[in-house]
Amino acid sequence: MITLLPRTAEHVRIYFERTRDPEISRMLPSAAATLDDALRMFERTLLPGADSLGRTIHLDGRYVGDIWCYGISPAETPNAMLSFCIFEKKLWGRGVCSAAVSQFLPLIKDALALKSIGAFTFAENLPSAAVLRKNGFLLKERFTEDGVDSLYFERLL
Repeated sequence: MITLLPRTAEHVRIYFERTRDPEISRMLPSAAATLDDALRMFERTLLPGADSLGRTIHLDGRYVGDIWCYGISPAETPNAMLSFCIFEKKLWGRGVCSAAVSQFLPLIKDALALKSIGAFTFAENLPSAAVLRKNGFLLKERFTEDGVDSLYFERLL
């Protein structure tokens, strides 16, 4: 069973270490270069008016990844951006992330009064693109940035 739970500083520590894996970090750019950066970013999510909201993804009670929205701005289109990562690689391709996204979208729609959400992925990251498509995201743009082919998806909530 997939459950989404609030993030804690301990989750941030685990997530930071697990996503240092070369295969994961190649597909998941990170704004946090150090654990201290990651913890500072997490602390900002706890402040009133924070522009991001994250949850941990648990499978049968075991922490296996994170999902979050960022750039929250009800006045903009899209109202926020989505990101996700399952760091337990043996779970890739088993529907865990698709189920987490399916649970997360209604949560943020209700909690944040969002009407739309966007998501970027590298074009070569076919599983992430599939997760987005399975959850009703439509491909809006294909582009190259810094020599990397990327995709931009969007969904109305």
